[in-house]
Amino acid sequence: MKIPVKTFRVREGANVRLKRLPTKVKPFYRSEEDYEKIQAGHLKALTERQGLLYAHNRYSLLLIFQAMDAAGKDGAIKHVMSGVNPQGCQVYSFKHPSAEELAHDFLWRTTRCLPERGRIGIFNRSYYEEVLIVKVHPEIQRGQLLPAELAGDEKFWEHRYRSINDLEKHLYRNGTRVLKFFLHLSKEEQRRRFLKRIEDPARNWKFSRFDLAERGFWKQYQSAYEDCLSATSTEHAPWFVVPADDKRNARIIISEIVLDALNGLKMSYPAPDKSRRKELLALKRQLTAKRG
Repeated sequence: MKIPVKTFRVREGANVRLKRLPTKVKPFYRSEEDYEKIQAGHLKALTERQGLLYAHNRYSLLLIFQAMDAAGKDGAIKHVMSGVNPQGCQVYSFKHPSAEELAHDFLWRTTRCLPERGRIGIFNRSYYEEVLIVKVHPEIQRGQLLPAELAGDEKFWEHRYRSINDLEKHLYRNGTRVLKFFLHLSKEEQRRRFLKRIEDPARNWKFSRFDLAERGFWKQYQSAYEDCLSATSTEHAPWFVVPADDKRNARIIISEIVLDALNGLKMSYPAPDKSRRKELLALKRQLTAKRG
């Protein structure tokens, strides 16, 4: 079944309202066995395309995952990218910035982690935290030591969005393709997943008082995400709002989007020139020659 991935893409200039977008859609798999079969096919194709990306060595791919707590970012990254050669993939998780990171501009810490040519980079949270958690908790901004005239600018967030868009345009012009995924989870499904984390001893470590406290800012986060998605989804660096109440369905959707992006790149394995071909043939003769 071909998944209509454009359905989940945020059109540039769209006025996003998350309440109008589903957190759950009809599954693109018929059974658990069918899900495993689809994922296996995706992983095989992804492994092949990632090998070509590495050999072609002209493009890189950056995947950004953002979501509310318990939306399934970690699981999606694990399952979607499980077939990728670790040498061609880099995963970074960004949490509270260090003192060194706060001493630089907000894009500095993530820019250092951008994928090299031929590789896939994955950001579990990203520079978008600057226009999400910082917007919901403005007291964090005071720790960034910004000049007063900048911190108090009424267009502060507009400037942040512009900085992000400028960065992503720059990346595109230099061969990095950026795909951004917002895992759209319902508040009720988050509640159920939090309860599972409390009830299952093996998952207790995933839950804290901080998670519950942040849940109290649900409306503020939804508003921050709406502003962010509306301002920063572009043709060259689109956002995809992925229904996340069904983890399996979300993983299938994400892997299909990644494959579509890789299939859209004009790539080929490097062809040897005449001198290189001559060298290879000479080496072949040495390997196949009879030894005395």
